[in-house]
Amino acid sequence: MSCRLGRSIRLTPQNKFAALENLSDSEDINRFWVNIKENIKTSVKESLGMYKLKQHKPWFDVECLRFLDQSKSAKMQWLQDPDQSNVGSLNNVICEASKHFRNKKKEYLKNETDELETNRKNKNIRNLYRGINDFKKEYQPRTNIVKNEKGDLVRLLLYCG
Repeated sequence: MSCRLGRSIRLTPQNKFAALENLSDSEDINRFWVNIKENIKTSVKESLGMYKLKQHKPWFDVECLRFLDQSKSAKMQWLQDPDQSNVGSLNNVICEASKHFRNKKKEYLKNETDELETNRKNKNIRNLYRGINDFKKEYQPRTNIVKNEKGDLVRLLLYCG
């Protein structure tokens, strides 16, 4: 079995799906689905490779991750038991997380504007204009280019979000 991605990349999982030929009704279909999904993921990683997306929020730190984890666990607890107390704790955690994110972003923007003001006072015009241009930039969708072994463009992927 092989899947065609783009024009010149071929994905071949090489006998990883041979176990499906002997599938019987008595065996667990969910276990086989997990196996198929993992085989597809590893095949894609082997042929295309992985890349790390850039972090576009410089104010987002480890403490913000902790708040995110708390809100996720509170939401999971609410989903498992939609009790009024769980709703209240979920709302409190989300409120605290939002307040923390808002304060972190305000602090970051204040530091950036203070740096711009320092550049203006020191007549460091180049860094001043670079900083101003960073603030003026609007949202731009990221583009990722997939190239084959020869370095030729295979596919252009747009990510919005």
